This record gives sequence, C-alpha cells and structure tokens, in this order.
Amino acid sequence: MQPQPGADALTAVATEIGAQVGIQEAEAFLAAHPEIHFIDLLIADMNGIVRGKRIDRSALAKAFEKGIALPASVFALNIQGTTVEETGLGLEIGDADRICLPIPGTLTVEPWQKRPTGQLLMTMYELDRKTPFFADPRYVLQRIVERFKDLKLTPVSAFELEFYLIDQENITGRPQPPRSPMSGKRPNSVQVYSMDDLDEYAEFLEDVIEAAHEQGIPADAIVAESAPGQFEVNLHHVDDPVKACDFNVLLKRVIKNVAYDHEMDTTFMAKPYYDQAGNGMHVHISLTDENGHNIFAPNPDGSLSDTLRWAVGGLLETLPQYMAFLCPNVNSYRRFSPSFFVPCAPTWGIDNRTVAVRVPGGEPEAMRIEHRLAGADANPYLLMAALLSAIHYGISNKIEPPEMTEGNAYDQHEASLPTNLRDALRELEASEVMKEYIGEEYLDVFVLCKESEMEEFEKTISDLEYMWYLHTV
Repeated sequence: MQPQPGADALTAVATEIGAQVGIQEAEAFLAAHPEIHFIDLLIADMNGIVRGKRIDRSALAKAFEKGIALPASVFALNIQGTTVEETGLGLEIGDADRICLPIPGTLTVEPWQKRPTGQLLMTMYELDRKTPFFADPRYVLQRIVERFKDLKLTPVSAFELEFYLIDQENITGRPQPPRSPMSGKRPNSVQVYSMDDLDEYAEFLEDVIEAAHEQGIPADAIVAESAPGQFEVNLHHVDDPVKACDFNVLLKRVIKNVAYDHEMDTTFMAKPYYDQAGNGMHVHISLTDENGHNIFAPNPDGSLSDTLRWAVGGLLETLPQYMAFLCPNVNSYRRFSPSFFVPCAPTWGIDNRTVAVRVPGGEPEAMRIEHRLAGADANPYLLMAALLSAIHYGISNKIEPPEMTEGNAYDQHEASLPTNLRDALRELEASEVMKEYIGEEYLDVFVLCKESEMEEFEKTISDLEYMWYLHTV
C-alpha cells in the first residue's frame, strides 16, 4: 500500500497545478491579444494604493510559473510611500523579498492605455510560495471569509464608491471642480441625482462604465452626488467578498485613468472641500446558506431574522473598535458632521439613511445590511475584513442590537464614535475582538504605520497657524 502524501506535498502539487493553469491562461490571453506589449502586475498596499511591476509580454508565463519578487516592506509603507521601520518589515530583515503570485482570472486589458497593455492582480506569499504573507490585506480578509465556511455561510457583498472630479490645473494647491466639457463652466451648486450633471460629463462617465465592463468589473450605475463634481459608482453584488474588493481596487484605477484621458483628475480623499460633502464608501452585505437562501430574509410573520439582528448587534457593539479601518487617515475624520449626512453614533434602522447601519427596504430575499460610515480612502480589504469580523462575532455570540432608531438619528443620538485617528487607533489596539479575528501581528503593523503618519502630521505647522499666531501673540 502506497503511503499517503503529507500536507506539504499536497500543497506543492496544488501549487504546481495552479501554475500550469495560470500558464495556460497567459498563453490564451497573449494569443487573443497579439497587440499587447506590456503587462502591469498589481498589488494593493495597506493604504489601498496599487503598486507592482511592469513586465514584457515574454515574461508573463514566467510570472505565472515562478511569481515575482517584491519586498515585504511594500506592506509597511505609510501614505507617502515611506517604509515604517518600526514594523520590522524593512531594514531589520534586510528589506528582504517575498514572492507575489498571480490571482487566477484577473488577467485583462487596460483599455485606457495608448500603448496596448494588460494587467494582472497579485498576492504575496512567503518564499516557499505556499504560505500567504500575513501582512497582505487581501490575505487578512481571506482568513475572515474562511471562518464563515465553518458556519456554512457565504457573504454576498457590494460597494458604493464616491469620488470627485477635479481640475488638473491646481494653481492654488487646492482642488477645484473641472470645467464642464459641454458648457466650459465649473459646477458650483449641489444637485443630488441631477441628470443634467450626468449629461455634462456623459462621455467620461460612459467611458468609465465601458472600461470597467471590458475588465469584467460589475459597475452598474453612476449617480451625481451631493456636491459639485461629485459622483457615485455602484458595483453589483458578488458572492465572494475578496473578489468584491478586487473589483473595488480595479474600479478606482479605471476611474483615475479614464479621467486622465479626458484631461481631468479625480480624488477619493475623504474630505477634499471643507464646505462640501466628503467621499464615502458604503458596503452592502448579506449572507446565504448552502442552498443559496438569504438568511437575512424576514421571518414568515415579517419580523427580522435572528441572524440579521445578531449581525447588526456585532457591528454596532464593536464599531468604535474597528473605526480605524473605516477611516484610516487624518483627513478621514473631517467627514463627520450631521449636516453632511455622516452618522456619528452606533445606530441602526430600517430604510433610514441617518443611521450608521441601515437595513434597506425592498424585496425580502434582497434583505441586507448597508454599512454607511467608511470613507472612500479606506482599504477595501481591511474595511471588509473588519465588517465581516464584527458580523461573525455578533452571530456567534448572539449579540442583540440596541433599540432601532426611527426618524432623524442625528437629533436623537449624541456623537460618541472616535472623532480623530489617534483615538480610533487606541480603540483598535485595545480591541480583543479585532485581535482575535484580524490578528495581533497585523494590528501591530497597521497601528505602527498610522501612528507614524500621525506623528509626521502633527509636526507640520499649517498656514492657518501662521495666520492666527505669527504676529498676534
């Protein structure tokens, strides 16, 4: 009788099979696109910024077979792209490399490039090419998704992503809306859901949707939002949260690059204008069982399901603890103001847009949770990991939510969530729930990087300080 192979041997076989399938994918892609000269190999860092390498088409099969080397420190970069040495992922380990392997099914064309170019998403592994690297946010999320398999549940999710179009000419150092391609005027009024605003930028918006679809990104609607030059793109729901986040990262890249083609710029900064609405990122989540049934659907008598209540309970009880993943930058907290419709307390309600966790109305089988707090500057993988952790915690521990809010939540609840990054990081660092789900090792890296940014920010003397104090005190 032949001995059974061990786990390492089985993993090695699976890796080899995956490489062969990948090589076939590469060969088929290059045969279908003989015009392609280069392929961008992409990986999203802690801040959701896409990094990577550009390779010649002749090296694509090798990338699938062997992967590419990138330093582990790519996941210890602050928002300025500088390695935070306190994480131990930089010089302490010799700025050593890890191996990035392709994600099957993500090889596509970049339709905005003048020189035909493809793109491929990657994820980082240890040098053995079998063990995922702990600090890759994509892997952080994958670990949370695996925990739902133990409950025999599948998270279904979708994003709504807000952004501003801004002028490429930035003489004052501050953003301003671009001139309309139709009228030549800059928009200066708030017209929520305005069809005229959509018409003004119709060619750009149509090109965004077409480019997204060409890359397999399920973008299905664009609406004019709450400020001049602000728009929202909706992504269709998918039954793989990791893939939903992949789509989010790639959609941002589409929007930025299509805007450049139209001689405009974009920003996903949480609060680019002090007197206008910020850029948010709403997340819709439901759960299906092994038969594909939405377990958030109401009971036969119309009452809310226990599972949905417990999920909401988990989200609200731990909300202050994972706030730093929703709002990861100093600027993120400038969004929070009742006049700009950003919830400031752990509240929930049915079909109520003034609460933090909304349960939209509609068809029972479409019952879901809409989390409304995150900024568009959040890393989608870490945002999703935090929300699913809280949902899993709520369901596993049968956490009952507080009383539902009806009417205007801003009038009924005082602001109680962290209002700055430092307080949010303290809550995260002390959270036993986030340590259990996200992992203490990763939390240390995240907190160290963000504290480094805080220290740099606080050293800076602003123009306003000079204006107020230089000649007055």
